[in-house]
Amino acid sequence: MTFKTLTAAAALATFATGALADNSDTVQVFYDLLSNPGSKEQAAAFQDVTSEDWVSIGDYSGKSKSRDAFLGQMGGFAKLKTDLKWNVEAMHEAGDVVTVRSRATGTPVAPFFGVDGEGRSFDILTIDIHELEGGKIVRTYHVEDWAGGLQQLSGK
Repeated sequence: MTFKTLTAAAALATFATGALADNSDTVQVFYDLLSNPGSKEQAAAFQDVTSEDWVSIGDYSGKSKSRDAFLGQMGGFAKLKTDLKWNVEAMHEAGDVVTVRSRATGTPVAPFFGVDGEGRSFDILTIDIHELEGGKIVRTYHVEDWAGGLQQLSGK
């Protein structure tokens, strides 16, 4: 291997690692908002890292949630689950796709999806797939174990 080839390989590795770090840092902002849903600073940061036409897709109904609707939901979460934490446990990157396994915990202060948890907490698994274009998140597919969370809240 020549010095020129070695230098080019090192530069390419540095560039590729930097690009992936940028994607993971970008996606982390999403989870910072989930853990601080009432924070105006986190909401602004989320808007900075998502495209104006970002969508959240959680099922195959054909309905998606817009960025504004998602931010509205976060405002509701801030009032309902004051101790909400959304911890990233693993983040995997493949080009402009970042897949995240995370753990969401919280204690609702009022009925949640019709279940009065009577002070109980939930601890659920979540999986998200974030698609990025031009350094911004354009689409997020997500699955959360809300059924398990509601079982925990109901004491079953």
